[in-house]
Amino acid sequence: MPLNEYKSGAAFPGVIGRTADVSTPAWPMPNRAKEGAPNVLFLVLDDTGFGQLGCYGSPIATPNLDALAADGLRFNNMHTTALCSPSRSCMLNGRNHHSNGLACITEGSMGYPGSNGYIPFENGFLSEILLQHGYNTYAIGKWHLTPAEATSAAGPYDRWPLGRGFERFYGFLGGDTHQYYPELVQDNAQVEPPATPEEGYHLTPDLVTKAKAMIADAKQVAPNKPFFMYFCTGAMHAPHHVPKEWADKYKGKFDGGWDAYREHTFARQKELGIIPEGTVLSRHDPDVPDWNGLSAEEQRLYARMMEVFAGFLEHTDHYIGELINFLKEIGEYDNTMIMVISDNGASSEGGPTGSVNEGKFFNNVPENLAQNLAAIDDIGGPKYFNHYPWGWTHAGNTPFRRWKRETYRGGTSDPFILSWPKGIAARGEVRSQYCHAIDMVPTVLDALGIEAPTTIKGVTQSPIEGFSLASCFADPAAPNRHLTQYFEMFGHRSLYHDGWRAVCPWPGTSFVESGRRFGDPISYDQLIQLDAHGWELYNLKEDFAETNNLAASERDRLIAMIGMWYVEAGKYNVLPIDSRGTQRFAVERPQITADRQRYIYYPGTQMVPLNAAPRVLNRPHSISVEVEVPADGAEGVLFSMGGNDGGFAFYVQNGLLTYGYNYVAEQFFRVRSSGPLPAGHHIVSAEFTPTGAPDIANGKGTPAKVVLFVDGEPVGEGDLPVTIPLSLGLAAGVAVGADPGSPALPDYKPPFAYGGRIKRALVDVSGTPMDDLKEQMRQILARQ
Repeated sequence: MPLNEYKSGAAFPGVIGRTADVSTPAWPMPNRAKEGAPNVLFLVLDDTGFGQLGCYGSPIATPNLDALAADGLRFNNMHTTALCSPSRSCMLNGRNHHSNGLACITEGSMGYPGSNGYIPFENGFLSEILLQHGYNTYAIGKWHLTPAEATSAAGPYDRWPLGRGFERFYGFLGGDTHQYYPELVQDNAQVEPPATPEEGYHLTPDLVTKAKAMIADAKQVAPNKPFFMYFCTGAMHAPHHVPKEWADKYKGKFDGGWDAYREHTFARQKELGIIPEGTVLSRHDPDVPDWNGLSAEEQRLYARMMEVFAGFLEHTDHYIGELINFLKEIGEYDNTMIMVISDNGASSEGGPTGSVNEGKFFNNVPENLAQNLAAIDDIGGPKYFNHYPWGWTHAGNTPFRRWKRETYRGGTSDPFILSWPKGIAARGEVRSQYCHAIDMVPTVLDALGIEAPTTIKGVTQSPIEGFSLASCFADPAAPNRHLTQYFEMFGHRSLYHDGWRAVCPWPGTSFVESGRRFGDPISYDQLIQLDAHGWELYNLKEDFAETNNLAASERDRLIAMIGMWYVEAGKYNVLPIDSRGTQRFAVERPQITADRQRYIYYPGTQMVPLNAAPRVLNRPHSISVEVEVPADGAEGVLFSMGGNDGGFAFYVQNGLLTYGYNYVAEQFFRVRSSGPLPAGHHIVSAEFTPTGAPDIANGKGTPAKVVLFVDGEPVGEGDLPVTIPLSLGLAAGVAVGADPGSPALPDYKPPFAYGGRIKRALVDVSGTPMDDLKEQMRQILARQ
């Protein structure tokens, strides 16, 4: 007989007598999905441009993503915000990025309603909605949606994946990570990778392995229970890391340069019907050098950087294919709605020459061509944090102009594939309806027949701001539902309305033409001038790639659209406009505890993320570690902060106490003790004292003197002529007793755990000299 069931919260329908023989049981009904409800899989690529997938005209092989497109629909009019976590917030809750408090990445939030880094609980995630409808919910890979200061083990955890409706999580919380040494989190705790680079470890196959296991875990128990999986690769964000054999598949394929890539891709896009036949290719970007004007050595280096990127993308596609094939093997593929998207256009963070360390971009450090050339054979391996040059960025966004961080179409127009064999009859067709990342959630809800909830966990929900695309599944001529969409990123603004696009570039149409750099601040007076003279206007119905500026001939329309932009800005908390770039990372943000001048850390704990760690850049500080040195000595890291893209470590090697500093992998400095560290109980210290002013604009932090101490007595000293000015990296953090992840110094293999006993460590940022701090330090450590 069927069980007597009732919905939780309803009146008990059974009978309660004085004994069981005169009573009738009833059971709270399990939360079951509708019979036949589809699985939902979001596949989110990072920094992948409109012209980088094979099915969007690229010469890079992406057979598995191409197969998904052949089984469903490709959209040529999908848009994102031009930056990663702002776009991802849109994908997950259907609201605009300023409505989500994410005008920028969380590390660049500025303390205004549209830019505080805290996604409101009023903006419920798709995971939270589907959880209420009987779905399993999984998040895999990149997250980057938790306020940066809340990613430590102290929490709060309410904006971690498990706090936003995901039942399981495996990935990394920050904006990027080393693909061979990732900073991994499983559910709510940090974990170490299951293998080393020497053992063949790479993040992408690890993510796919975990994704398959999560799905299988549930399906073997409840085969009919659907899942929602948010699967986000670290690819194609820097570092471009891939085993050498994948990059070598593309040897010589890009020797013709970026303009040849653009011409080939543009022609192929027309053949595929992914762009209108009358489209005009956007101009060669003024910030991109002419390929034929480069030296042979430059061409060799830049071509290799692109070979590595291409191999990385094909490698990523291969493992996505493993996940898709797994769904086919278990019989779930046909009834899985799969959406593939990138979070913004191709990335320009490699600068005009590319880089072997993306950390240089975040610190305004100029590139060194000779050093990059010297690294050419190791690009793509674990040694470097590499990124390709602007020329390939521009080519990757073919046929559009510009790139990530800017709201021309090169920054905001992205590949979008939608496959659902059981629910969409069309195969291999192109759809041109205007759409934005905020349309993904309402499309899923519409297709599943689910109403957006009015409350989630007792919190009244805000209206979803996107529109469903379900009407165009079967009808390629279905009318556009999304008629107006604003854009703003780092002061670069635009507005789409009914086939027209107004764009106001900042710092300009290019850096060369404007004479400004990315991140130059925009003043009120400059904004007034821009509104009067800086807007451009394009008719996308006739000019798909924004090549014909109609601002002069359509002045009335342009003025109306400028006014419309301000209306949208008021509606969605866009103001104030803040064009500062990497400078935002240096802005102090509130912490979960009151600011203090002394920090105590312990061994065997989780790494403390940079945004919850003491601010040590460009200021006097000291690091003291209480250790027990065995009679036969011990080696290893006592204290570390950062990784192979930049940072420092305090360690013992060859018996000597050592302070090593990594200046964005360009220069390495070491200060060593004059003699071995003696056995016994000691407090060992490193004191950092600035000896000059920082030159942040040119990528130089304060020079400094470093003095080493044992029990308060100096044992060595040295100078740091240059230090990191702004950021140790998006994934940097503090660790005691080891250097987890990628090593801050090339002197050792991570984690290089200290072989003796460490009791605790003290970081002092008060500026108190070690001579005055000695007794205080002993008292502070003794109290712990």
